[in-house]
Amino acid sequence: MRLFTALDLPADVRQSLQRLLERLRPTAQLNWCSVENLHITTKFIGEWPDERLGELMTALGKMPRLGEIRLRLRNVGWFPNERAPRVFWVGIEASASLEALARALDVELGKLGVPRETRPFSPHLTLARIKGTVDLSRLRRTIQQLPSLEFGEFSTDTFHLYRSDLRPTGAVYTRLASFPLV
Repeated sequence: MRLFTALDLPADVRQSLQRLLERLRPTAQLNWCSVENLHITTKFIGEWPDERLGELMTALGKMPRLGEIRLRLRNVGWFPNERAPRVFWVGIEASASLEALARALDVELGKLGVPRETRPFSPHLTLARIKGTVDLSRLRRTIQQLPSLEFGEFSTDTFHLYRSDLRPTGAVYTRLASFPLV
């Protein structure tokens, strides 16, 4: 099974992002994410054997209690860059406990054989994926006309383990477990 850990978004932030996506989707032919699937990934685990799920859950349950994480969603951007974008995202500003969680997950799950991260942690919400050459001029104009690039603030005291099932219609995420941070 394909797994990752993530933070969930509260309803009011999802509504804000839904309004944003409704405005932006018609402006470019991208592989847009559904609002229901939006999350803040803290660690991509990848393929994991079913028979080792208990071992993984035990490790996640032993994660240090790093405290509540405060998050602010603002601005938009592109990975790897604006000239040759492959991902369109919303940025995340967070308390230091988010990066501490990502680091702790990387270290502890690395002990179980999960590949360690090679890039610095860069919290974001993926709004769309871009394949091939796409005209983004209308999308960029629409972004410039937005009244605000602030999409909400919230705090969380829990992270979650998700299974990702890839289907022709898109990924389906199923929450397997939740783990406290306080």
